[in-house]
Amino acid sequence: MRALQWGFTLVEAVIAMLVVGILLAIAVPAWSNALARTHAAAARAALLGSLQRSITHAAIAGTEVVLCPSAAIDCRDDWDWSDGWIAYADIDGDRRRDANETLLHEESALPDDIRLFTSKGRKRLVFQPNGGNAGSNVTFTLCTGNGPGSAAALVLANDGRLRDARAPSRAAEQCSAAPR
Repeated sequence: MRALQWGFTLVEAVIAMLVVGILLAIAVPAWSNALARTHAAAARAALLGSLQRSITHAAIAGTEVVLCPSAAIDCRDDWDWSDGWIAYADIDGDRRRDANETLLHEESALPDDIRLFTSKGRKRLVFQPNGGNAGSNVTFTLCTGNGPGSAAALVLANDGRLRDARAPSRAAEQCSAAPR
């Protein structure tokens, strides 16, 4: 009488490992793309929230509000907003945060796979008491770690309206720049 033996043959084990490898090769990129899209959506929501708070405060308080990339408690002279941003009431209108000017909002740095830029020349936004944005329209380019093809644009009009747009190719190229 022969005893039953339990186990796998070498061929069965190799086939099982190949199947697992194929499944991982499909799942990992899909997971990272989904994670990048989630991070981008969270960054977009944070930006929208900051814009709304800034516009609302400017209208209610009757004072200008500055929204800019942050350097601790003041604005950074840059169009890369990836390291976070602040909003403050600019009571004296000098576009610099003074000790008596209230910090309205501070957003922390975005995840490493997300970058956010404004149009060149628009390093800070100034919202007026009428809710408008002083200066020209500004385009935000939102990049995920998936390259220029994943870039999205958000255009803020002078009257405070925000709309989605296709990222200009020049702005999308920033998405390929070295990570911060």
